[in-house]
Amino acid sequence: MSAADSHRFAYLGPVGTFTEAALNKITCDADVKIPYANVTAALNAVRTGEVDYALVPIENSVEGVVARTLDELATGDPLTISAEVTLPVTFAFMTKPGATEIKKIGTHPHAESQCRTYIAKNYPHAEIVPTSSTSAAAELVSKGDLDAAIASNVAATHFGLEIRAEDIGDNIGAVTRFIAAQKPGWIPEPTGHDRTSMAIFIAIDHAGALLEILQVFAKRNVNLTFIQSRPTGRELGHYHFIIDVEGHINDSPVGKSIEELRSICDDIRFLGSYPREVRS
Repeated sequence: MSAADSHRFAYLGPVGTFTEAALNKITCDADVKIPYANVTAALNAVRTGEVDYALVPIENSVEGVVARTLDELATGDPLTISAEVTLPVTFAFMTKPGATEIKKIGTHPHAESQCRTYIAKNYPHAEIVPTSSTSAAAELVSKGDLDAAIASNVAATHFGLEIRAEDIGDNIGAVTRFIAAQKPGWIPEPTGHDRTSMAIFIAIDHAGALLEILQVFAKRNVNLTFIQSRPTGRELGHYHFIIDVEGHINDSPVGKSIEELRSICDDIRFLGSYPREVRS
């Protein structure tokens, strides 16, 4: 991902999402940014060659993981991660100008879970309508399909809505992490501050299976920064693990750990080595 080149980016739309704001941190004026309705559609645009990269959310410091992103990376047609972006998120409550009656409030489920106190206090009887993104909720308000939305200030401006309250989240300092996905092939060079992601599949679940995996990293002093289990879809109780570690696959401790895991696991899907974003 070179600043000197022009690239096509898919992102979770519509215009005005937090994903678009995160994308603006890593793109330039020459890049083309195309909104898609959901995470799967954005990632499929990379798979089909419509775009070079897709930026999608993967986890939030309050609500946790974005399950669809994890599942797409682990079990969908292969993609790798080339970059990560973090973004502080703050939420606003918005309506059409002059609106008085609020019966239906739209927002993304992650946003709703982060604004429960505000909703319970101010609109305890309103119906909460889940949408594919916060900006999609703002768009529906502008069309008259919803009475109010919880979204970003940018979405309010874009769709001509009136902000009734700002910074309504329960947790000040909430941060969302986004990843840029690409077709497998190119791996960014090591920077000394990298992250490597992988999906690990165990052939037969047994006592100590996860411990065996963790010990492979521990004996080489490889630090785990993220671990999440997800159902494989094969049968009830059968899971795989998505793991992030500090370091690059070209770093000996990380590379040798992955080599050893290949000998004891049913399968490993390499999801990329890429620079960690350092937050100030």
